[in-house]
Order: sequence, then structure tokens, then C-alpha cells
Amino acid sequence: MFQRSFWLATAAFAITGSAAFAQTPAPVRPAAPNATAPGPAVGEVVVEGTAPPVRTSIDRQSYTVANDLQATTGSISDALRNVPSVEVDVNGNVSLRGDSNVTILIDGKPSGRFRGENKGQALQSLPATQIERVEVITNPSAAFNPEGSAGIINLITKKTAKPGFAGSLRANVGSSGRQNGGLSISRKEGEFTFSGDLYLRHDSIKQVFNSDREFQDPAGPGFVTQTLRSGSTGAADVLGLRGGVDYDPDPKTRISLELDYSGVAFDTKQLEALRQTTAAGAPRTAYDNATALRQDRDNLEAQVSYRYKWADDHEFTATASRELSNDDRDRPILRTFRLPTNGSAFELSQNRNHFWSTRLKVDYSQPLPDEAKLKLGYAWDADDNDYELTFTRGPGAGPYAVDPVRSNLFRFDQQVHAAYLTYERPLGDLTALAGLRAEATQIDLDQVTQGLKASNDYVRLYPSLHLTYKLSDIQQLKTSYSRRVQRPQAQDYNPFRVYVNPTNQFQGNPNLKPQVTDSFEAGYQYRKQGVVLLATGYYRRTRDSVNDVFQDLGGGVILQTKANIGRSQSAGVELVANGRLPGKVTYNISGNAVWNEIDARDLGFGSGVRSAYTAFGRASLGWQVSDKDFLQVQGFVNGKQLLSQGYRKPQSGVNLGYRHKFNDQFSGVVTVQDVLGTQGFASVIDTPLYRERNKSDARNRAVLLGVTYTFGGRQRDQGFDFGGPGG
Repeated sequence: MFQRSFWLATAAFAITGSAAFAQTPAPVRPAAPNATAPGPAVGEVVVEGTAPPVRTSIDRQSYTVANDLQATTGSISDALRNVPSVEVDVNGNVSLRGDSNVTILIDGKPSGRFRGENKGQALQSLPATQIERVEVITNPSAAFNPEGSAGIINLITKKTAKPGFAGSLRANVGSSGRQNGGLSISRKEGEFTFSGDLYLRHDSIKQVFNSDREFQDPAGPGFVTQTLRSGSTGAADVLGLRGGVDYDPDPKTRISLELDYSGVAFDTKQLEALRQTTAAGAPRTAYDNATALRQDRDNLEAQVSYRYKWADDHEFTATASRELSNDDRDRPILRTFRLPTNGSAFELSQNRNHFWSTRLKVDYSQPLPDEAKLKLGYAWDADDNDYELTFTRGPGAGPYAVDPVRSNLFRFDQQVHAAYLTYERPLGDLTALAGLRAEATQIDLDQVTQGLKASNDYVRLYPSLHLTYKLSDIQQLKTSYSRRVQRPQAQDYNPFRVYVNPTNQFQGNPNLKPQVTDSFEAGYQYRKQGVVLLATGYYRRTRDSVNDVFQDLGGGVILQTKANIGRSQSAGVELVANGRLPGKVTYNISGNAVWNEIDARDLGFGSGVRSAYTAFGRASLGWQVSDKDFLQVQGFVNGKQLLSQGYRKPQSGVNLGYRHKFNDQFSGVVTVQDVLGTQGFASVIDTPLYRERNKSDARNRAVLLGVTYTFGGRQRDQGFDFGGPGG
């Protein structure tokens, strides 16, 4: 296993080596073409001039975040809150049109940082300053991995296109000790181009969590009432390093090597007080917890790629990568009992989770007669996961011993072989993109502690179809269909029952089947003189839906697990408006009205068929006060979200920003996050035998002051135009 010191030294060497070539000016390479870059494609509408705020192609929408002031000082989560179709909760968890099964890509490539329960943490930790645009792909074509039933969010990083040695330096400081900064550089030396990035981030953590639970009183009729009150404080530190080199032996060939490291360290302390009262009103149980959480998560990825380009749309690419992730968590707890007896107990949970991923991808695209285009590809993904939990306990004063009943080792291996074909062709005013992807999946489970092994092999087809019809130079109709899959996370399969605390346990389900979604969309687009209007109707039908299930084990102990609850479906309408008002005011407004239905009759817990209507919306207004000053206000509302046994309550937030350009190289920014202090999380679980209400206040309100300095080469104007003339 790589040690942290080795990872830091290796990645630091990549950055140091990149900087070493910054001695004499020379032209900087253009961005490498790839299938996921937001460049023009058949059927795409792109207006010349400053990058338009909204780009639409036959299979995706692309939104710029270059002028989002929250992205200047904040994380990727902050930037995504202002992107249509996307909802982000207070913990950084992302949904697309109310569905949390989203795949996050960076420049079209997956990353282990955005897998499983760490996805939200990673999005809250990584800086948004490296992101140029966000592609929202709710109905991906067969050229994309079908993982993620809601669709794909593809983060397009900033590409260097400036002559000479170039770079930028960023620094932001804020309230409650928050601070972050970064350095980006690039340099071309003959046939070689070197680039590197460094970023640092420190965030304070302050959160209040309240839970009220009711369950049947085992001593008689009625319900026991349980209250849990907790507060946590702490900090998170992030270090990111990236180094890359491109070798261009001739104009048609490029060989690239990239090394990327990110490390996140969490250190928090939490105080909890739990009290239970019987149906008759008598005290039943009471204890206090003093908890600490120390977590180190490291991710290191090496990638090599080869590209040969004959002409536009005619190229061959091959990419191989190896990724390693370590997630180490120590959670010591000192529990002081008040009822029924006095005393104390000590518990220590030590999680050592290791993830290895190997990927190989080959793509070939060729233009055909009549402006048609053919794409072929093969991909192989191999994941190797080890999850080790060591549980130590004893009386408060010691001695402590490892508890073999609560400790376990679980191994999960998965391989996916995929081959795809897409064919795109214009037929007059109609353009069609049809595709088919075949995937063979092999899963091997090994619950070492329990001596249980299982495997699951299956082959499935994932078709897609996209159609666009040009009504006029400014109007277009679109319709699409795609089949998607949501494979359970590795820990969701683990059959070992994990002890969380005296009232909560978690257990995976080795019999889980992947969730399959058929998605249908139809839309209208209007674009004229900087105004962009989009209207989309959509319908999703899902079978073998995977959802959280809560079960009362008796005595107030609740078991949380995963289950294929049966079927679910949703339908909705999304509206997006982007443009300019008199007085140099720009606007970006979007909204979703959604209907959801969950058929959970297969659970056997009386959940039945449940449905609900909800809505999501966001708006951003920008005012270019002068050539040097820009003001921005943003707001969002996320409506109620349906769960198999309850719902999540609505969330909302308002952010402010101001930027001043001192000169072409130096600018300053002030942002205020969560002005009204309304960002929080609340959920309700309601069953005949068990009810629970949870509420979390993350205390996200913050003021940040930032500066950006660009140097070398011809720098892009730091103006605040959301789309330039014509938009």
C-alpha cells in the first residue's frame, strides 16, 4: 500500500518538474481534442465570440461557470447549485431532476473520488476554479458508460490556449477560518507541453443534528419516544496536485501522461445526548456520547493516452489508467450511561477501505458520406475493493479488546467489458444519432469473516436514440431515449450486520440486482440575439429500484439496509431561460416540476404505492455595473423528495457575489454563502411501527474574500460577459 508520504512526494515531483520548464516564453499547446470536449458536433448550436452561457448539442446541454462568482471562491458543489437540472443538498450530494443516481465525470473520464458515500465530500472539497463548463447529459448516448440512472454530469476543466508561459495564482480567505488557494501553470518546450496544478483548501465544520424517533414499546402498548441531540465541530484540509506532459511528434499524433493526486483529511468532534421515554412517560434509557472522527482519504491516478488524428472527426484514441484510493477512518466513542445504570464504555471503529481501479478505453470515429459520422469503442473497467472494519471496545477505564463479532473483512471485485457503436447522420432538417452498447459484467463477493462467497455474471444491452429537427434558424425540436443502469455500491452487497450504535445497525444485501431505467425526453429550443429558451418534458420508468429500507428490530434498534423495492416512475417538465435585460443585467433561470411514484409493495412492510408532486428551481442575476465591477445574486429551492418510506423536506439558499477588475491580470472577489442561513437537511420516515424525523443544520453561512492574478502569455479578459454579442 502506498504511504501518504510517497504519494505526496510523487505528485509534488510532477508539479515541480512542470515548473522547471518555465524559463523562456514559448507558445502553449491548444487543448487536446476528445469526445467529451464541448466543441461543435453535428447538430450543435454554437455562436461565435465569447463562450456562450448555454450550448446545446444533440445529446447534452452545456453551461458555463466561468462567470459564477461562487465558483471563484467555492467548491464544485457551490458551482453546481447554479446549473439547471442539478440539485445539491447541504452535504454535497447531487441529484439530477430529483434522482440521486448520478455519474460524475471529469473531461469524460470517471474518478474514484466520486464513488459511493464519498461523492458528496469530494464535490465539497475540490475547487471550482478548475472547471470551465458543466455538461448535463440526462439521456446519454451509447458512447457513454450507462452507469447512473439519472444521467451524467461531465465537468469540463479549463484548457490552456495562450501563447508563451502562462499561469494563474488564486487565494481566498473567509470567515470561521476558511481559506483556499491554487496555482496553475503551463509551458511548451519544442514537441513537449508541460502543465501542472496545485490547490489547497481548509474548511471549518460546524453542524447541529436533531433526531426524534418513535417505536413500539416492548413492555406494553403505545410508543417509546426517543430524542437525540448532537453538535459537531472540526475542520477539513484538502491538498491537490496534478502534473501532465504531452508529446506531439507530428501534427497528427499526441502521446500524453498525467499524474493526479488529491488528499482530504477530516478531524471532527461530536457531543450527543440520547434520551428515551416510555409510553407511560417514564424515563427508559439515557446516555451521552463524546465522539471523535479522524478520516484520511487519498486518491492517486496515473493515465497514459495516445491519439492519432487524420482529419476533423476522424481519429483514434486509446487510454489506460490505474487508480488507487485509500480511505482510513478512526471513530473513538466514550459513552456515559445515565439510565438504567451508571457507568461508561469505550468503542473504537477503525475502517480501512482500499480501492484499486484499472481502465482501458479505445475509441475510433470516422466521417462518412452525406455528413454522417460513425463511432466505435471498447472499454474495460476492473475494480478491486477491500473493506476492513476492526471494532474495539471495553469499559470506560479499560482494558480494551477487539470484538470479533463486530469486526469483519469484505472483498468486492467487479469487471465490466463494454463495446459500443453510434451512427449520426443529418437527413435534411432532421438529425439522428442512434447507438447500441453491450456490456458483460462479472461480480465476485467474498465476506471473509462469515465465510460467504457469491458471484453474479450477466450481459445486457443499452440502446439509445436522439433526434433533432430544425424548425428555423432559431428554433429546434429534440427527442431522445436511452437505457441506463444503476449498479449498487460495493458496501451495499456486504451481508455483515454492522453495529453503528446501540440504536442503529446497517446491513448490506448480497441479493441486490442492478436498477434499470428507461428514459424518454422531448424538448423545444429557442435561441435568438442572446436569449436561450429551453423546454423539456421527460419520463423515466425504473425496474428493480434500489432504495434504503428501515426496519424496527425491537427495543428501539433500527436496521438500515438496501432492497430492490419494485418499480418506480417519474415525469416532469423543465424550463430554462438565459439572456440579457436592459442595463447590462443578465439572467439565468430554470425550474422543474416533477411527479414521482414508488411502488414498494414488494417490501412487505405496508409501504404500498406512494406518489408525490414536487418542484425545483434556481435563478441567477448578474449586473455589470461598469467595465470593472460586477454584482451577482443567486438563489435555489429544492422541493420535497419522495423516499420508499418517507420523504426529504425542501431546501433553499441565497448567495451574493461582487467582483472588481483592477487590471487585465488582477481581480478581487467577495462572496457571501447562505445569506439567509436556510441551507439544511430534514427527512421523515413514517411507517405503522416506526417513525423518525431528522434535521441537520450545517451552518454554511460564510463570507469569503479572494484575489486572482494571471501571468505570462496573452491572458483572457477577466470581463464578466455572460455570452458576448449575440449570446
